[in-house]
Amino acid sequence: MKTYCVYILKYANQSYYTGITSRLDEKIFEHQSGQDPKSYTFNKRPVELVFSADFSEVNDAIAFEKQIKAWRRDKKTALIEGRIDALPELSKNYSTKTDSSGVSTSTGSARH
Repeated sequence: MKTYCVYILKYANQSYYTGITSRLDEKIFEHQSGQDPKSYTFNKRPVELVFSADFSEVNDAIAFEKQIKAWRRDKKTALIEGRIDALPELSKNYSTKTDSSGVSTSTGSARH
């Protein structure tokens, strides 16, 4: 059975790259070696694998990759650090506004 891996790489400039592959070792080598000078990652090497999760169903892996790509950096960092309990709070999108009486109000909506 084929396994699909969602992975997060951390680059020398501290940015994250999220991808999906069925051949993780080869993919990391490709990122590390800079085979394509025109690629996004070429000038950001070296890379470090900081997270990976395996899936047996490609559609599940694709969905998880898309989900992670939509996350803010702090949420990705929590996932990488294994702080799974922090993810729901980091899913909230807060904006603070002041109403006409000068009271600060926060509104939040979940992002998944």
